[in-house]
Amino acid sequence: MTDRPHRGTIFVHDAEVVEQREYPGSQFILTVNAPECARTAGPGSFAHISCDPGLPMRRPLSIMTADPESGELVFLYKIVGEGLTLLSQKNKGDRVSVLGPIGREFWPVPGRGHALLIGGGVGIPPMVFLADRLRKAADAERRPLVLMGSELPFPFELKPSGIDVPGIPASADQGLAMMESWGVPSRLASLAGFDGCHHGYVTDLAREWLATLGPRELDDVAVFACGPTPMLAATAALAADFGLPCQVSLEEFMACAVGGCAGCAVPVRTDQGVAMKRVCVDGPVFEAGSVFPPCLLY
Repeated sequence: MTDRPHRGTIFVHDAEVVEQREYPGSQFILTVNAPECARTAGPGSFAHISCDPGLPMRRPLSIMTADPESGELVFLYKIVGEGLTLLSQKNKGDRVSVLGPIGREFWPVPGRGHALLIGGGVGIPPMVFLADRLRKAADAERRPLVLMGSELPFPFELKPSGIDVPGIPASADQGLAMMESWGVPSRLASLAGFDGCHHGYVTDLAREWLATLGPRELDDVAVFACGPTPMLAATAALAADFGLPCQVSLEEFMACAVGGCAGCAVPVRTDQGVAMKRVCVDGPVFEAGSVFPPCLLY
């Protein structure tokens, strides 16, 4: 691996908008045609998108799905500020500049065949992408378990899950229809009182499930997460409590997104001590304990 693995792997597309759908809570799902990015993107990578010709600063959006055959990229975002407001006004046939894929992806954990995926809010997209990638590589007995939390209505078709997950409360029976069609078990959590969702944080739901596993089962689990910083810190603490490896994808404001400005740098523990690492190209995926040290989790 080179010390600059992002060099020569980032593409710029004058991408056509294929579809844009609005969902409650100012949430949007945007589909664009960006063939080279779709061909090389992986779970955890993102794109830097120009929202409008009159707004020079791009916005980073996590990639939710990438189809190498159709060349389509799909993003889920929530309007925050002027840029995403302008992006939400794009219609089919409009064009947006897409720079990507960018960033370090989630990586396999040797000897850990059961992946627990935890997504919160706009941190859900990388978990969808990772679930799709893992289910294509795993047999039916080792599909990932996907847990998602949101205080806004989930921008997906939901249905009572037909996939049994021992250890999950019976009251949490709603899953994503898309995951059901993939044969991937999923469950939802919220404090908003949505029917069929666990009432509480998604990390609480994960803790309930993990607490039902025996030592041998726990030895097979690895945790992957993306979401707001408090949720990631809670996930890191959860993984530490159960002695599980955990990777987290950070969300940070960024200007250039290609490592030049260092505006997204965060402190990360390394073998040589604490170093400032750029979320855009050194991440966004990091080992949880390196960005949420155990001594800071309690």
